[in-house]
Amino acid sequence: MLPCLRSVNIAQECIRTGVKDLLQLQNVKKQFQNNPILNGINLTIEDGEIVSILGPSGSGKTTLLNIILGLTQIDEGSILFGGQDISQTSMKDRGFNIVFQDYALFPNLNAYQNIIYGLKNRPNISNKQEVDELIDLLGLRTHLHKRIDQLSGGQKQRVAIARTLVMKPKILLMDEPLSALDGVMKESIKERIKTIAREYRLTTIIVTHDPEEALTLSDRVLILNQGQISQYATPQEIIHQPNNSFVKEFILNQLMIKRNNIYELFGMQDVS
Repeated sequence: MLPCLRSVNIAQECIRTGVKDLLQLQNVKKQFQNNPILNGINLTIEDGEIVSILGPSGSGKTTLLNIILGLTQIDEGSILFGGQDISQTSMKDRGFNIVFQDYALFPNLNAYQNIIYGLKNRPNISNKQEVDELIDLLGLRTHLHKRIDQLSGGQKQRVAIARTLVMKPKILLMDEPLSALDGVMKESIKERIKTIAREYRLTTIIVTHDPEEALTLSDRVLILNQGQISQYATPQEIIHQPNNSFVKEFILNQLMIKRNNIYELFGMQDVS
């Protein structure tokens, strides 16, 4: 069980500023070199939700994440946050932040220096007490003075998350946050992501290729196929009421592959 925040400074601020912070995408379209990547995306993400974007390679997952972040501009449609149109707002001015798949940590700095790096230019965003809260929440207290090459994959991931959260993002974006971690560490990071979203009431959007991760981590899952939404629903609805054959086959086939890999690893036979 993860420790709850003893001080609620960051959580209160997130709640105070985020009560009406719905993220809405309306008829969003994007193409590259006349090749449609996203075609008419309509999506509402509630304040404080964890939403996973799931789909096969080339379905538009990363493009959609980059559009929300502000790294990629849309061709048509609009993006609203808190009722304000941010379609033309720069990435810097949107106030969203991302944890990259490769962590993007500075190897010449230790863990603590990485965590507070962003505060050099914006020192009033988080005070020392708030930084300490994040360090304890993410279980990094004993690793602060380690070089980055001395950290495990899970520790690097937690440092990257802490570095992002000290900047108090309005939305947290994560690109394949669990892909490089082993099974035990995956479960640990999943629980921490859930705790962060709950304690800070922080909308969290995650790109993943893994249905199991999406279904066990998220409040809702967005399944993309060929640039369109195949289903956007709770994990329970997706499992028990798949919208179409693509959703059913994609989810079940991926889960079947995982099961078969386990059987093969341990020399077992599928008795189903």
